[in-house]
Amino acid sequence: MLQGLREQFDRIIVFDTETTGIDCKNDEIIEVGILETSLKNGRPETVRSDDLLIRLSGGKKLPPFITQLTGITEEMLMKDGISKEEAASKIASYLQGGRILLVAYNAQFDLCFLFYFLHSFGLAHLLKGIKMLDAMTVYKDRREYPHKLKNAIEAYGLSGENTHRAVDDAAATVELLWAMAEECDDLHRYINLFGYNPKYGVSGPKISSVTYVPQGYREVRKLYEKDAAGFCR
Repeated sequence: MLQGLREQFDRIIVFDTETTGIDCKNDEIIEVGILETSLKNGRPETVRSDDLLIRLSGGKKLPPFITQLTGITEEMLMKDGISKEEAASKIASYLQGGRILLVAYNAQFDLCFLFYFLHSFGLAHLLKGIKMLDAMTVYKDRREYPHKLKNAIEAYGLSGENTHRAVDDAAATVELLWAMAEECDDLHRYINLFGYNPKYGVSGPKISSVTYVPQGYREVRKLYEKDAAGFCR
């Protein structure tokens, strides 16, 4: 399986972020989990991974509800966190060389944070030309509401967990990709195609290389069978 992706890409980079809030321009990334997956042996294999805790900017505080959600504390960030500069350098090393597909679950959120984070270090250009896939968009075409990562894990009986820790959620997303590809090998048709809730619109700044199509909770046709206005082709 994953034949459609294997023909187009040398590497799949799956990542997840934990942040201080939902505003990609003003809130901060506190953790990035990132896994490089090779498709050369017929089945996805993780060949490299990082779990990066990132220290807060001076004067910034970690909201209590984020600690409650993730288990990450300010003390952890101070003790085990790395500088933003070091984190940006490590992330950048994943985004160079070969034909890359960048994947996340609810990718619109994570990619917007990643762009502004890399932009602050002059590295946003590394995202130019990279293809992107939103695993949640695919899942919403496969199963009815609710559509959180934990629901996808349960629906496919996966071993991973949605712990709201970045590396765990990224690893679970890798499992989910494989399970969805085994079910129907059409993931390549979702590249640079993101669904959004028509009631609320696209969350955050639009990514110029992505086509956004309204995606309801009870769809009859696959998202790639629609045009940008949501009409069936």
